[in-house]
Amino acid sequence: MPVTTSDKRATFRKLHETGCFVIPNPFDAGSAKALAHLGFKALASSSAGFAWTIGKADNRVTLEDVLAHLTALCAAVDVPVNADFEGGFAHEAAKVGANVARAVRCGVAGLSIEDSTGDKTKPLYDRGLAIERIKAARAAIDADHSGVLLTGRCEAFL
Repeated sequence: MPVTTSDKRATFRKLHETGCFVIPNPFDAGSAKALAHLGFKALASSSAGFAWTIGKADNRVTLEDVLAHLTALCAAVDVPVNADFEGGFAHEAAKVGANVARAVRCGVAGLSIEDSTGDKTKPLYDRGLAIERIKAARAAIDADHSGVLLTGRCEAFL
């Protein structure tokens, strides 16, 4: 019986409820299949690993590149995929929410949003804006009723 996106999302939630587990980072559909074949119960995309496979630096891929990559990873395996969604591909909260909604439609079971700005002079978002960005991501996920897990990722450049 084929594993559905809903099945993968339910599995991912159960994995989080039952303790720690290892979640390796495939860089393409082939490495995702190999890791799933080895028995890993979930996978997480790698922003740097993927970027390097298309000849770009980490944090230099486009939203369209990442959405196609996430779609390919999710379609390649019957295990949940968590998306390294970098900073949500926007600074403004509303745009982060819109981009998250698009990522959810790729079939991911989880998704993380970073608090890093990409600006070396001010590497982290102000706390208020960082919170707004996570709230917008959460609202986009909730509006879809997808059950995707959201991680607010703190880069901690302290």
